[in-house]
Amino acid sequence: MTRRSVLQSALADLAEVPATSRWARSGEVRLHALDYGGDLPALVVLPGITSPAVTMDFVARELTDLVRPVVLDVRGRGLSDEGDGYGLEEYAEDTEALITHLGLDRPLLLGHSMGARIAAAVAVRAKVPLRGTVLADPPMSGPGRGPYPTTREVFLRQLAEARRGTDADEVAASWPTWPRREQELRARWLSSCAEEAIVATHHGFEHEDFFNWWPRVPGPAHMLYGAGSPVVTSEGVREAAQSNPPAPLHKIPGAGHMIFWDAPAIATETLRGALKTILSPPGTSPEQHVHGGGGS
Repeated sequence: MTRRSVLQSALADLAEVPATSRWARSGEVRLHALDYGGDLPALVVLPGITSPAVTMDFVARELTDLVRPVVLDVRGRGLSDEGDGYGLEEYAEDTEALITHLGLDRPLLLGHSMGARIAAAVAVRAKVPLRGTVLADPPMSGPGRGPYPTTREVFLRQLAEARRGTDADEVAASWPTWPRREQELRARWLSSCAEEAIVATHHGFEHEDFFNWWPRVPGPAHMLYGAGSPVVTSEGVREAAQSNPPAPLHKIPGAGHMIFWDAPAIATETLRGALKTILSPPGTSPEQHVHGGGGS
């Protein structure tokens, strides 16, 4: 196991987050999540490959009038333990354990990037009942589909910078358009990610095929993708539409892969529209914000 660290300044960030820490066990792995509380239907949020739970706080805050967000520190990130494996099955088991331990009644799932792949696996496995799923820019790389567009070396360089001691200005060199607070959070929290988790997950992006899962994801399911995303290409959009026709596809203008960071207003508005559609009783016609078709 390589060194992980959670800075005191990172822990202090949690004092500013309107959520309560929750804990669950998945086998020997202790999992941490941020629970925003309330009586509304739960939304389990599954972040990306190097995104601890706190980095999606800015998304969760915009949803608390619709749902009860519960954001998971995926194993090997944030305050959750590392694990013996980092495949989709292990990640799915963790998500199921969290839902069961917290007693969440038919939650929705929202996953971004790696988290979107996890959400698809949980939905297909059907070990826990769900209200629906929203997948945000899932990696569509895999066997015979070409490499993931961000190399393993880039992830490891950024992790080395975080271990050395990075700041928001250095993060901005890689992510110049992000809101300043999100650059600061990444600078403080990236060192909490385990190198083994990043390397194994990146390997999974290129050796586990998303389309083994997506055609079997039951409805209601929605997919959001960045108009300029290198992860969800125009070819990927066409295959996604053809292989799961009932699932609406929502294009986010002005966004790349990091849709909520690149275009926060339109991405959040689109997400809210998808959630309202899933939560609406049959026969109603909620306002929808669908940007279908097209590609990157």
